[in-house]
Amino acid sequence: MRKILFVLMIVGTSVSAQDVVLDVLKEELNREVKEFAKVESPPYYLAYRVNDVSYTQIESSFGSLVQSYSNRNRFLFTTVRVGDYTFDNTHPSEEGRWGGGDEMSGAGNAMQIPVDDSREAIQYSIWRVTQNSYKQARETLKSLKNSPASEKNKLPDFSKTTPEQFVEPPLPADWYKLAEWQDKVRKYSAPFQKNADMVSGDVSLQLVSERKYFVSSEGTSVVQNQRYVYLMINGNIRAKDGDIVPLHKSFFAFTPEGLPNDEVVLQEVDKLINILAKLKDAPLAEPYTGPAILDAQVAGVFFHEIFGHRIEGERLRNDMDSQTFKEKINQPVLNKNLSVTFDPTMKEFQGKPLNGFYRYDDEGVKGQRVVVVDNGILKTFLMSRTPLESVKTSNGHGRADANSDPVSRQSNLIVEANKSVAFQDLRKMLIQEAKKQGKKYGYYFKDVVGGFTTTDRFNPNAFNIFPTEVYRVYTDGRADELVRGVDLIGTPLAMFAEITAADKQSAIFTGFCGAESGSVPVTAISPSLFVRRIETQKKPQADIESTILKTPTTNEY
Repeated sequence: MRKILFVLMIVGTSVSAQDVVLDVLKEELNREVKEFAKVESPPYYLAYRVNDVSYTQIESSFGSLVQSYSNRNRFLFTTVRVGDYTFDNTHPSEEGRWGGGDEMSGAGNAMQIPVDDSREAIQYSIWRVTQNSYKQARETLKSLKNSPASEKNKLPDFSKTTPEQFVEPPLPADWYKLAEWQDKVRKYSAPFQKNADMVSGDVSLQLVSERKYFVSSEGTSVVQNQRYVYLMINGNIRAKDGDIVPLHKSFFAFTPEGLPNDEVVLQEVDKLINILAKLKDAPLAEPYTGPAILDAQVAGVFFHEIFGHRIEGERLRNDMDSQTFKEKINQPVLNKNLSVTFDPTMKEFQGKPLNGFYRYDDEGVKGQRVVVVDNGILKTFLMSRTPLESVKTSNGHGRADANSDPVSRQSNLIVEANKSVAFQDLRKMLIQEAKKQGKKYGYYFKDVVGGFTTTDRFNPNAFNIFPTEVYRVYTDGRADELVRGVDLIGTPLAMFAEITAADKQSAIFTGFCGAESGSVPVTAISPSLFVRRIETQKKPQADIESTILKTPTTNEY
């Protein structure tokens, strides 16, 4: 997943007294470019990425603080490309691999550099990793040029882009009160003590502040901040048959002040505990096929896992990938009522913060709104700077964590319906379709924790979504019934064909997506969907031996 450039462009240094890291990156880049000009095969592209990450984690269980720690690291990731934009050391070789192996060659492994603003120490780190990366890239290119298999792929390895200049000022370091949030996290987990069947009742708070630097020999210099707070509530209860049933609730904000107040959080904790108490006695669901409603958050995860990963451009260059939609540009792939957009420039939706927001991707390309599906018709793919036959340039979706090389990844996913109905109408459709299929009930998937999908050619191209709150909606009018032990499974093309209608209201699912370039923050926004036919399987049971001693309660002490 690397590409090729031909001429090195020196980045001008405009020294800022307030940002030593940026100054050193620019200075050392210019020095390295001049040094490389003396060798026979200089890199045509050189880039440095630094992620300066400050991280605090606070965890509590049943009202007591379990751990609280803070850490800070700076990671340097170096990209060196030898050759040119058409053919370089990242070119796919045999079996669809890049750079002659399973790893992308041309980028050194991320290394930690000093968090002290010591110019000499940072410079030395940059010099050392650049030298090693260049040697590796040069040898890889030689090997590729001698490999007949590499000639099969005629696509260019790297697309050109417009150099960008953007520098955000540093954020203040003192942005939360640790002792105050330690008390809050204790308070939020205390209600779990009320139920003796609770196996775990945990609350964790992550406070992350990251300053991201990117400079390249093409002339790009980008510095941007990323700061967020993530509050997670997790409970597990023992069901009557010994199965351990989980339930989760999370809150996301850009600042601690953006989180709900104590009253709202504690209400959500009580709600979660009440649902867990019902799940304790809920029946274990049997495998099922039939109609269902996917609540908005479930539908968002569904689209992220099943659709989103299949339109990430990098995969479509790999012959080991199933390439589900590679030849489908300007062809129908979804219900003509549906459109799908990815927009990293959206910071909020209906006043709520979006985790997939960024100004520039991790290749220094400005984030762009991308309409991938318009009224059911596939229009394009999410692109990094790795070209495809059908899409030649990046649309600002080259993303990675601090330790990985960027590839095309999702951002803020938005599913929209041209025609929508009220949620009650979705329920009517569900009941009517269940009767038509001879089913006693349909399913309503209300909440979800995540999921996964496979896209390669060696495994079934299936998906597995992990619902946590699922109801049977009966056709005879009796009350909805909570069930447990359900996994939503299937294959993407069959499932897409069954999406029939959408709700008027949309909701947000906030999460972190793990894939080839590590864990990146993402958001999925979708309305609730009515699907004519879904398939479920039993969830693996997690049994814990019943307790011998009675659970202690605060009333006994």
